Amino acid sequence: MTLFSLEEVSRASDLIHPFVPPTPTYAWPLLEKRSGVKVFVKHENHTPVGAFKVRGGLVYLDALDRAGALPKGLVTATRGNHGQSIAMAAQHFGIPAVIVVPQGNSLEKNAAMEGLGAELIYAGRDFDESRAIAARIAEQRAYHIVPPFHPALVLGVATYAHELFSDVADLDVVYAPIGMGSGICGLITMRDLLGLKTEIVGVVAQNAPAFALSYEAGRPVGTPSAKTFADGMACRDPQPEPLDIIRAGAARIIQLTEEEISEAIRIYYKDTHNIAEGAGGAALAGLIKEKSRFSGGRAGVILTGSNIDSKPFAEILSGVTPA
Repeated sequence: MTLFSLEEVSRASDLIHPFVPPTPTYAWPLLEKRSGVKVFVKHENHTPVGAFKVRGGLVYLDALDRAGALPKGLVTATRGNHGQSIAMAAQHFGIPAVIVVPQGNSLEKNAAMEGLGAELIYAGRDFDESRAIAARIAEQRAYHIVPPFHPALVLGVATYAHELFSDVADLDVVYAPIGMGSGICGLITMRDLLGLKTEIVGVVAQNAPAFALSYEAGRPVGTPSAKTFADGMACRDPQPEPLDIIRAGAARIIQLTEEEISEAIRIYYKDTHNIAEGAGGAALAGLIKEKSRFSGGRAGVILTGSNIDSKPFAEILSGVTPA
């Protein structure tokens, strides 16, 4: 399934780069020493909101605006990074944004969304419940509902994949976390458009394995819960469209324990002095888990975001895995 063309990626990059300059890709020597693999880190933690999602919201709103369909307001659900993206885009286009977050959501991500002008509503026990509540609010207010996965969102975040593949040639593999699927679908589509042979491997939390189970089953398989501190991967209701793209284009999906994700966050800080949130550390955790597959090779890992609250980050640095 081809979601967009190279020409569309180029236009999206032109739109995004005044707001989100191209993020760096660094090969960190200590990561290579630790893994036996030359590791190229795509630093999406260096965007204005500290995460890759910001790219998607701008492209999504621009598409509505160019179609003459800019709504009077937006509603969406999030655990944080998607919400920051939509809040920033809404602020730029001069319309209000209502963001529904689950109870107990990251305090610091909540504050960041409010700082971008969003109205936050705290409702639902997890992301998937919040998503259903957001749909009802959109209907009540006659606002536009922004889904967690959409071709325009994928096009926006695919610009980081274009930057990565332009910066680094001959990657054997790229590891990427899976939340609702936009990031990895952008990577897969970009890889295919460029005619590259790079393997793409998805990673999920063992405590939120819905996409891994769905990948194996060949159909969406939901889970009763998705209780992981890596909130960017806390999906229990995979959607068919991203699943089809991932099954067609990803080599595999691997599951990570909470401890493996925590250790990757510690490694990022020790070896690069970068902060990674749970989903941000997951790609590196996946590479480390499979390092024997690519010994002496060249691997990319997507550090998708740095938006972790100070308390769990301090716990992780002290050797404790957040509950």
